[in-house]
Amino acid sequence: MTRNIMSTLSFEIHPFQSYSSSSFQIENPKPNLLNSSSKESTVDIIHAKVIKNGTIQHLHVGNYLLNLYVKSQNLGYAQELFDEFSDRDVQSWTILIAGFNRIGSSKMALDLFTKMQKESISPNKFTFSSVLKCCASVNDLRMGKAIHGLITRDGIILDVVLVNSILDFYVKCGAFNYAEKLFELMTEKDTVSWNIIIGAYLQIGDMQKALSLFRWLPVKDVASWNTIIDGHMRNGLESNALDLLYQIVEIGPVFNEATFTIALVLVSSLSILELGKQIHGRVLRIGIHNDGFVRDSIIDMYCKCGQMEKASVIFQSLPQDFVRHNSKISWDESVVGSISCSVMVAGYVLNGRLEEALKVFGTMVREQFEVDKFTLTTIVSACANVGLLELGQQIHGHLLKIGHKVDVFLGSSMIDMYAKCGRLDDAWSIFRQTNVRNIVLWTSMISSCALHGQGREAIRLFELMQNEGITPNEVSFVGVLTACTHAGLVKEGHKYFKLMKEVYGIKPGVEHLTCMVDLLGRAGRLDEIKDFIYENAISHLTAVWSAFLSSCRVHKNIEMARWVSEKLLELEPFEAGAYVLLSNTCATNHRWDEAAKLRGLMQEKGVKKHPGQSWIQLKNRVHTFVMGDRSHPQEAEIYSYLDNLIGKLKEIGYSTDVNLVMQDVEEEQKEVLVSFHSEKLAIAYGLICTSHGTPIRVMKNLRVCTDCHNFIKTCENAVEEALGVN
Repeated sequence: MTRNIMSTLSFEIHPFQSYSSSSFQIENPKPNLLNSSSKESTVDIIHAKVIKNGTIQHLHVGNYLLNLYVKSQNLGYAQELFDEFSDRDVQSWTILIAGFNRIGSSKMALDLFTKMQKESISPNKFTFSSVLKCCASVNDLRMGKAIHGLITRDGIILDVVLVNSILDFYVKCGAFNYAEKLFELMTEKDTVSWNIIIGAYLQIGDMQKALSLFRWLPVKDVASWNTIIDGHMRNGLESNALDLLYQIVEIGPVFNEATFTIALVLVSSLSILELGKQIHGRVLRIGIHNDGFVRDSIIDMYCKCGQMEKASVIFQSLPQDFVRHNSKISWDESVVGSISCSVMVAGYVLNGRLEEALKVFGTMVREQFEVDKFTLTTIVSACANVGLLELGQQIHGHLLKIGHKVDVFLGSSMIDMYAKCGRLDDAWSIFRQTNVRNIVLWTSMISSCALHGQGREAIRLFELMQNEGITPNEVSFVGVLTACTHAGLVKEGHKYFKLMKEVYGIKPGVEHLTCMVDLLGRAGRLDEIKDFIYENAISHLTAVWSAFLSSCRVHKNIEMARWVSEKLLELEPFEAGAYVLLSNTCATNHRWDEAAKLRGLMQEKGVKKHPGQSWIQLKNRVHTFVMGDRSHPQEAEIYSYLDNLIGKLKEIGYSTDVNLVMQDVEEEQKEVLVSFHSEKLAIAYGLICTSHGTPIRVMKNLRVCTDCHNFIKTCENAVEEALGVN
């Protein structure tokens, strides 16, 4: 490459901004990999020897020792040694700059580069290459351009490696026009050059251009294949990525660790367990199963494919160093252990095994592993789903204590957690305290208001979001349609459904369509639901028919319910929902023989109803109840207390709704059955075990029945009356 080509891209050379190093501590930011409490490290021995024989005074010896400290990632000692040099050349500066860049301390490296300029030390091509990587890491396009201008001005000899660094910098900073023009002007291109520009087109979603360049690429190395396969995955083209994966198996180069990792991520996204097992077998045969990233990808693959036992076996086989105290393990080990733990936490949560997820999370905290925002977001979301308010509050408090900034994703999870745990005011507090609000955060708050029945407030937020210039997405419309459904706002629901399709061009998904059916159903417009289903050609969606059937039961339309249940059973003959809803509808209308036949048909076909459950967390333990549950150690005390409580509530106006009993039994037995619903047992246990004034939060897997709703409201009124609250 010649200089005149480079000068074709003109730049204004700006003064380098100074990056403050006040946050950097001279103590070793990451433990010395070679050091241990029992013996001196190799670097320390060499350091002592050169001091003793006096050769430390020679700059090339000092640079050699400096390079050893950098390679051992002991940047604290490297900085001290560097500061002691009486004379420093470009190699000294470059070694230290590259070292800080390697561990991710880009701002520290750029600060060193600025000091180097002030001391009139001329950078070489290796210095420029490292500094350009730093600029890319902090997305500083202005400074990177200035460095490009310096290279051009100072006549630095441009080899393909340095030009690739410039090309990579522009791509990572999103300056695709500069990258494209530079690539076209390059007279010497290697495979790395092609891979960078292919990656650039993949980054902006120009798949046609990326594939065209890939096909023109003279020599496709393993990095080329990794780039094109990963790019297809990132653009949602998993099937095409899988075809490319099969091609590299047939004609491409040998897989490296990155290829295996990409292949495993692809298998995870497609849930192809058998292929995942084959890749795992290949990894074991070639002996790279102990590579941290490959191993974590295998664990993640089994988690995503629902094979938690296999994932757990691999996780449990991690070296014992991963479960030792952080002060006794190396930085690399702690990072890999942290990633493995994070993957397992996400896997357990994904597969509904929260208890195991919390145990692994507890290990991470106890062993002082780094807990990233992804893991915190995962745990907070799990807390939301099962109502673990105390744990969610502890995580929130921990974030405030360590000064961890809450980004929009973690913030939206915390809003969701507080809302689902009944603390809408706290959800509002998180929302108001977040300076940067994107679509995710707005949607979380809209959905939270919808969950609490504040339909008008959710609509107000939705309109405000649009006024702020934020375009709603599919999830936003689910939130606002749900709000309309819960608040009975039929006119508004139709308005936003139309807006979603005609203005924003969003194709209605299952959740949007189900919301509309539920909206019409709650308003008693059952005939309109039939028209809506056929007009939108959604008769194949079971969720829609389930919502329709539920509305038929609410409005006691048994003939319509029978017709809807037939449609639903055609789609899902072994799902309990249709049988139970139709049976309950028959029972509500005292058609006991039909209800009994449906229950018998369920038994004949082996269809099992998922039982209603309620759970309450007390003193870091979750207690679960089902209707008529006698398994709890304190069951006698619970039932006695509940009997007395119901008796007292009846004195102030509460009466059990025996019409909810779906069995043909005597009135007294019906009352007994209604009295011991799971949420009532959980409430009674909560009242027994908590002190006066303590909030009681009960979570359910099914909707609360009207009798339990009245029971809870009467309890609240009784408490307010006792406390003199208006």
